[in-house]
Amino acid sequence: MALFLNEMNVRQLLTMPLAIEAVEAAHRELSLGKAIDIPRQRTRLPQTALHILQGALPGFDAIGYKAYTSNRSGVRFLVHVSSAATGVLRVVLEADFLGMMRTGAASGVATRWLSRPESEILGVFGSGWQSEGHIEAIAAVRPLRRIKVFSRNAERLTAFCTKMSERLKIEVVPASSPEETVRGSDIVSTITTAATPLFDASWLSPGTHINAAGSNSIIRREVGEDVLKISRLIVVDSVETALKEAGDLLPALEKGRLNDRQLVELGDVIIGRHPGRSTPEEITLFESQGMAIQDISVAVRLEALAREQGLGVELPYGG
Repeated sequence: MALFLNEMNVRQLLTMPLAIEAVEAAHRELSLGKAIDIPRQRTRLPQTALHILQGALPGFDAIGYKAYTSNRSGVRFLVHVSSAATGVLRVVLEADFLGMMRTGAASGVATRWLSRPESEILGVFGSGWQSEGHIEAIAAVRPLRRIKVFSRNAERLTAFCTKMSERLKIEVVPASSPEETVRGSDIVSTITTAATPLFDASWLSPGTHINAAGSNSIIRREVGEDVLKISRLIVVDSVETALKEAGDLLPALEKGRLNDRQLVELGDVIIGRHPGRSTPEEITLFESQGMAIQDISVAVRLEALAREQGLGVELPYGG
Protein backbone atom coordinates (compact mmCIF):
# COMPACT_ATOMS: atom_id res chain seq x y z
CA MET A 1 0.00 0.00 0.00
CA ALA A 2 1.07 3.56 -0.66
CA LEU A 3 2.34 5.49 2.34
CA PHE A 4 1.48 9.02 3.44
CA LEU A 5 4.05 11.01 5.41
CA ASN A 6 3.02 14.30 7.02
CA GLU A 7 5.30 17.18 7.95
CA MET A 8 5.97 15.72 11.39
CA ASN A 9 7.04 12.39 9.89
CA VAL A 10 9.35 14.12 7.42
CA ARG A 11 10.96 16.18 10.18
CA GLN A 12 11.56 13.01 12.20
CA LEU A 13 13.36 11.32 9.32
CA LEU A 14 15.10 13.93 7.21
CA THR A 15 18.64 15.04 8.06
CA MET A 16 20.91 17.30 6.06
CA PRO A 17 23.47 14.55 5.32
CA LEU A 18 20.65 12.42 3.87
CA ALA A 19 19.40 15.35 1.78
CA ILE A 20 22.88 16.13 0.44
CA GLU A 21 23.51 12.50 -0.49
CA ALA A 22 20.12 12.23 -2.19
CA VAL A 23 20.49 15.45 -4.18
CA GLU A 24 24.00 14.56 -5.33
CA ALA A 25 22.79 11.12 -6.42
CA ALA A 26 19.97 12.72 -8.45
CA HIS A 27 22.39 15.01 -10.30
CA ARG A 28 24.74 12.11 -10.98
CA GLU A 29 21.91 10.03 -12.44
CA LEU A 30 20.80 12.92 -14.67
CA SER A 31 24.27 13.49 -16.12
CA LEU A 32 24.70 9.75 -16.71
CA GLY A 33 21.50 9.73 -18.76
CA LYS A 34 19.67 7.65 -16.17
CA ALA A 35 17.09 10.24 -15.11
CA ILE A 36 14.49 12.55 -16.63
CA ASP A 37 13.61 15.99 -15.28
CA ILE A 38 10.88 18.29 -16.61
CA PRO A 39 11.17 22.03 -15.88
CA ARG A 40 8.54 23.65 -13.67
CA GLN A 41 5.16 24.34 -15.22
CA ARG A 42 2.81 26.95 -13.81
CA THR A 43 -0.94 27.55 -14.00
CA ARG A 44 -1.89 31.03 -12.80
CA LEU A 45 -5.15 32.50 -11.58
CA PRO A 46 -5.57 35.97 -10.07
CA GLN A 47 -5.62 34.52 -6.56
CA THR A 48 -3.66 31.27 -6.80
CA ALA A 49 -0.91 29.65 -8.85
CA LEU A 50 -0.22 25.93 -9.27
CA HIS A 51 3.38 24.85 -9.84
CA ILE A 52 4.34 21.34 -10.97
CA LEU A 53 7.79 19.74 -11.34
CA GLN A 54 8.01 16.22 -12.84
CA GLY A 55 10.75 13.66 -13.18
CA ALA A 56 11.89 10.06 -13.03
CA LEU A 57 14.76 8.13 -11.43
CA PRO A 58 14.38 4.60 -12.86
CA GLY A 59 17.44 3.43 -10.92
CA PHE A 60 15.47 4.13 -7.74
CA ASP A 61 12.25 2.69 -9.25
CA ALA A 62 10.74 6.15 -8.99
CA ILE A 63 8.67 8.43 -11.19
CA GLY A 64 6.73 11.34 -9.78
CA TYR A 65 6.10 15.00 -9.28
CA LYS A 66 5.98 17.82 -6.78
CA ALA A 67 2.92 20.06 -6.92
CA TYR A 68 2.44 23.17 -4.86
CA THR A 69 0.00 26.05 -4.74
CA SER A 70 0.92 29.61 -3.84
CA ASN A 71 -1.62 32.04 -2.49
CA ARG A 72 -1.61 35.02 -0.15
CA SER A 73 -2.60 32.60 2.59
CA GLY A 74 0.57 30.53 2.07
CA VAL A 75 2.30 27.87 -0.01
CA ARG A 76 1.36 24.18 0.20
CA PHE A 77 3.66 21.42 -1.07
CA LEU A 78 3.04 17.74 -1.87
CA VAL A 79 5.37 15.17 -3.47
CA HIS A 80 3.92 12.06 -5.15
CA VAL A 81 6.19 9.14 -6.08
CA SER A 82 5.12 6.01 -8.00
CA SER A 83 7.02 2.90 -9.02
CA ALA A 84 8.77 3.44 -12.34
CA ALA A 85 8.36 -0.28 -13.10
CA THR A 86 4.69 -0.81 -12.23
CA GLY A 87 3.14 2.66 -12.00
CA VAL A 88 1.82 1.84 -8.54
CA LEU A 89 1.81 4.77 -6.11
CA ARG A 90 4.56 4.39 -3.50
CA VAL A 91 4.45 7.44 -1.27
CA VAL A 92 2.88 10.88 -0.85
CA LEU A 93 4.66 13.40 1.35
CA GLU A 94 3.87 16.84 2.70
CA ALA A 95 6.92 18.69 1.47
CA ASP A 96 7.44 22.10 3.06
CA PHE A 97 10.36 20.97 5.24
CA LEU A 98 11.50 18.54 2.54
CA GLY A 99 11.68 21.35 -0.02
CA MET A 100 13.59 23.65 2.29
CA MET A 101 16.14 20.94 3.08
CA ARG A 102 16.65 19.79 -0.52
CA THR A 103 17.00 23.40 -1.71
CA GLY A 104 19.72 23.93 0.86
CA ALA A 105 21.26 20.57 0.00
CA ALA A 106 21.60 21.55 -3.67
CA SER A 107 23.75 24.52 -2.69
CA GLY A 108 25.61 22.27 -0.26
CA VAL A 109 26.46 19.87 -3.09
CA ALA A 110 27.53 22.75 -5.35
CA THR A 111 29.63 24.24 -2.55
CA ARG A 112 31.38 20.92 -1.97
CA TRP A 113 32.31 20.62 -5.64
CA LEU A 114 33.04 24.27 -6.48
CA SER A 115 34.27 26.20 -3.44
CA ARG A 116 37.77 26.10 -2.02
CA PRO A 117 38.01 23.27 0.55
CA GLU A 118 39.38 25.62 3.21
CA SER A 119 36.48 28.10 2.90
CA GLU A 120 35.46 29.26 6.37
CA ILE A 121 33.61 32.59 6.00
CA LEU A 122 30.07 32.58 4.58
CA GLY A 123 28.07 35.67 3.63
CA VAL A 124 24.32 35.17 3.26
CA PHE A 125 21.56 37.40 1.88
CA GLY A 126 18.22 36.43 3.40
CA SER A 127 17.05 35.39 6.86
CA GLY A 128 13.91 33.50 5.95
CA TRP A 129 12.86 29.86 6.16
CA GLN A 130 14.91 28.79 3.14
CA SER A 131 18.08 30.33 4.57
CA GLU A 132 18.04 27.90 7.49
CA GLY A 133 18.56 24.84 5.30
CA HIS A 134 20.97 26.69 3.08
CA ILE A 135 23.31 27.59 5.93
CA GLU A 136 23.03 24.14 7.51
CA ALA A 137 23.98 22.48 4.21
CA ILE A 138 27.05 24.64 3.64
CA ALA A 139 28.14 24.12 7.24
CA ALA A 140 27.91 20.37 6.60
CA VAL A 141 30.42 20.48 3.73
CA ARG A 142 32.84 23.25 4.70
CA PRO A 143 34.67 24.12 7.98
CA LEU A 144 32.78 27.35 8.59
CA ARG A 145 33.84 29.47 11.55
CA ARG A 146 31.84 32.64 10.82
CA ILE A 147 28.60 33.40 8.99
CA LYS A 148 27.45 36.94 8.16
CA VAL A 149 23.77 37.40 7.33
CA PHE A 150 22.06 40.44 5.83
CA SER A 151 18.36 41.17 5.51
CA ARG A 152 16.21 44.28 5.72
CA ASN A 153 14.19 43.23 8.75
CA ALA A 154 16.60 43.91 11.63
CA GLU A 155 14.45 42.28 14.31
CA ARG A 156 14.00 39.07 12.35
CA LEU A 157 17.67 39.09 11.38
CA THR A 158 18.84 39.21 15.00
CA ALA A 159 16.51 36.38 15.99
CA PHE A 160 17.63 34.34 12.98
CA CYS A 161 21.33 34.73 13.80
CA THR A 162 20.77 33.75 17.43
CA LYS A 163 18.79 30.68 16.39
CA MET A 164 21.35 29.50 13.84
CA SER A 165 24.30 30.13 16.16
CA GLU A 166 22.72 27.93 18.80
CA ARG A 167 21.80 25.22 16.29
CA LEU A 168 25.13 24.99 14.47
CA LYS A 169 27.52 26.07 17.25
CA ILE A 170 29.08 28.51 14.78
CA GLU A 171 29.32 32.30 15.04
CA VAL A 172 26.38 33.69 13.04
CA VAL A 173 26.21 37.49 13.07
CA PRO A 174 24.08 40.21 11.47
CA ALA A 175 25.83 42.15 8.69
CA SER A 176 25.23 45.89 8.62
CA SER A 177 25.23 46.18 4.81
CA PRO A 178 25.39 44.17 1.59
CA GLU A 179 29.02 45.20 1.17
CA GLU A 180 29.97 43.89 4.62
CA THR A 181 28.21 40.63 3.79
CA VAL A 182 30.32 40.08 0.68
CA ARG A 183 33.74 41.52 1.50
CA GLY A 184 36.09 38.92 2.97
CA SER A 185 33.63 36.04 2.45
CA ASP A 186 34.88 32.78 0.92
CA ILE A 187 31.33 31.82 -0.04
CA VAL A 188 28.42 34.17 -0.80
CA SER A 189 24.85 32.88 -0.92
CA THR A 190 21.62 34.59 -1.92
CA ILE A 191 18.24 33.21 -0.86
CA THR A 192 15.83 36.09 -1.44
CA THR A 193 12.97 37.28 -3.62
CA ALA A 194 14.94 40.30 -4.84
CA ALA A 195 14.08 41.94 -8.16
CA THR A 196 17.45 43.66 -8.58
CA PRO A 197 21.05 42.51 -7.96
CA LEU A 198 22.09 42.38 -4.31
CA PHE A 199 25.81 43.17 -4.51
CA ASP A 200 28.61 44.50 -6.70
CA ALA A 201 31.18 42.24 -8.30
CA SER A 202 33.95 44.55 -7.07
CA TRP A 203 33.22 43.46 -3.50
CA LEU A 204 34.07 39.81 -4.20
CA SER A 205 37.44 38.42 -3.14
CA PRO A 206 39.42 36.20 -5.54
CA GLY A 207 38.37 32.57 -5.14
CA THR A 208 34.85 33.28 -3.91
CA HIS A 209 32.13 30.75 -4.65
CA ILE A 210 28.58 32.10 -5.09
CA ASN A 211 25.31 30.21 -4.60
CA ALA A 212 22.31 32.03 -6.09
CA ALA A 213 19.18 30.21 -4.98
CA GLY A 214 16.32 32.70 -5.12
CA SER A 215 15.97 33.77 -8.75
CA ASN A 216 13.63 31.21 -10.32
CA SER A 217 11.61 33.51 -12.55
CA ILE A 218 12.29 36.33 -15.01
CA ILE A 219 11.13 38.97 -12.50
CA ARG A 220 13.70 37.97 -9.88
CA ARG A 221 17.37 38.91 -9.93
CA GLU A 222 19.97 38.49 -7.20
CA VAL A 223 23.19 38.49 -9.26
CA GLY A 224 24.10 41.17 -11.77
CA GLU A 225 25.80 40.94 -15.14
CA ASP A 226 29.00 42.30 -13.56
CA VAL A 227 29.19 39.11 -11.49
CA LEU A 228 28.44 36.88 -14.49
CA LYS A 229 31.26 38.58 -16.38
CA ILE A 230 33.92 37.68 -13.80
CA SER A 231 32.62 34.18 -13.05
CA ARG A 232 34.92 31.69 -14.80
CA LEU A 233 32.47 28.87 -14.20
CA ILE A 234 28.66 29.23 -14.21
CA VAL A 235 27.04 26.02 -13.02
CA VAL A 236 23.31 25.27 -13.13
CA ASP A 237 21.28 22.35 -11.83
CA SER A 238 19.79 21.88 -15.32
CA VAL A 239 20.51 23.87 -18.48
CA GLU A 240 16.96 23.28 -19.74
CA THR A 241 15.47 24.67 -16.53
CA ALA A 242 17.93 27.56 -16.35
CA LEU A 243 17.04 28.68 -19.87
CA LYS A 244 13.40 28.76 -18.86
CA GLU A 245 13.46 30.51 -15.49
CA ALA A 246 16.91 31.64 -14.26
CA GLY A 247 16.18 35.33 -13.78
CA ASP A 248 19.84 36.07 -13.11
CA LEU A 249 20.92 34.62 -16.45
CA LEU A 250 18.08 35.35 -18.88
CA PRO A 251 18.77 39.07 -19.45
CA ALA A 252 22.43 38.37 -20.31
CA LEU A 253 21.42 35.45 -22.54
CA GLU A 254 18.89 37.59 -24.39
CA LYS A 255 21.48 40.33 -24.95
CA GLY A 256 24.04 37.84 -26.23
CA ARG A 257 26.42 38.62 -23.38
CA LEU A 258 26.12 35.04 -22.17
CA ASN A 259 25.83 31.90 -24.28
CA ASP A 260 23.96 28.80 -23.19
CA ARG A 261 27.06 26.76 -24.08
CA GLN A 262 28.82 28.50 -21.20
CA LEU A 263 26.41 26.91 -18.70
CA VAL A 264 27.64 23.72 -17.02
CA GLU A 265 25.34 21.25 -15.29
CA LEU A 266 26.23 20.37 -11.71
CA GLY A 267 26.00 16.65 -12.47
CA ASP A 268 28.64 17.00 -15.18
CA VAL A 269 31.07 18.37 -12.60
CA ILE A 270 30.20 15.55 -10.18
CA ILE A 271 30.85 12.77 -12.72
CA GLY A 272 34.01 14.44 -14.06
CA ARG A 273 32.65 15.27 -17.51
CA HIS A 274 33.45 18.95 -16.96
CA PRO A 275 36.16 20.33 -14.66
CA GLY A 276 35.06 22.31 -11.64
CA ARG A 277 37.28 24.86 -9.96
CA SER A 278 40.78 24.73 -11.48
CA THR A 279 42.57 27.49 -9.52
CA PRO A 280 42.17 28.97 -6.02
CA GLU A 281 41.57 32.46 -7.49
CA GLU A 282 38.61 31.69 -9.75
CA ILE A 283 35.13 33.05 -9.07
CA THR A 284 32.53 30.28 -9.40
CA LEU A 285 28.75 30.65 -9.52
CA PHE A 286 25.97 28.12 -8.95
CA GLU A 287 22.47 29.06 -10.12
CA SER A 288 19.84 26.90 -8.41
CA GLN A 289 16.28 26.66 -9.75
CA GLY A 290 15.15 23.36 -8.21
CA MET A 291 14.35 20.03 -9.84
CA ALA A 292 11.75 17.31 -9.39
CA ILE A 293 14.40 14.59 -9.27
CA GLN A 294 15.93 16.25 -6.20
CA ASP A 295 12.60 15.95 -4.37
CA ILE A 296 12.01 12.42 -5.65
CA SER A 297 15.48 11.26 -4.60
CA VAL A 298 14.90 12.53 -1.07
CA ALA A 299 11.36 11.12 -1.00
CA VAL A 300 12.34 7.52 -1.81
CA ARG A 301 14.91 7.55 0.99
CA LEU A 302 12.34 8.86 3.43
CA GLU A 303 9.85 6.21 2.32
CA ALA A 304 12.36 3.45 3.07
CA LEU A 305 13.15 4.88 6.51
CA ALA A 306 9.46 5.35 7.32
CA ARG A 307 8.64 1.74 6.46
CA GLU A 308 11.56 0.54 8.58
CA GLN A 309 10.41 2.62 11.55
CA GLY A 310 6.67 2.12 11.15
CA LEU A 311 5.94 5.80 10.49
CA GLY A 312 3.20 7.25 8.32
CA VAL A 313 -0.23 5.92 7.39
CA GLU A 314 -1.29 3.69 4.51
CA LEU A 315 -3.42 5.31 1.82
CA PRO A 316 -6.65 3.68 0.63
CA TYR A 317 -5.83 4.41 -3.04
CA GLY A 318 -3.06 4.11 -5.61
CA GLY A 319 -2.49 0.36 -5.37
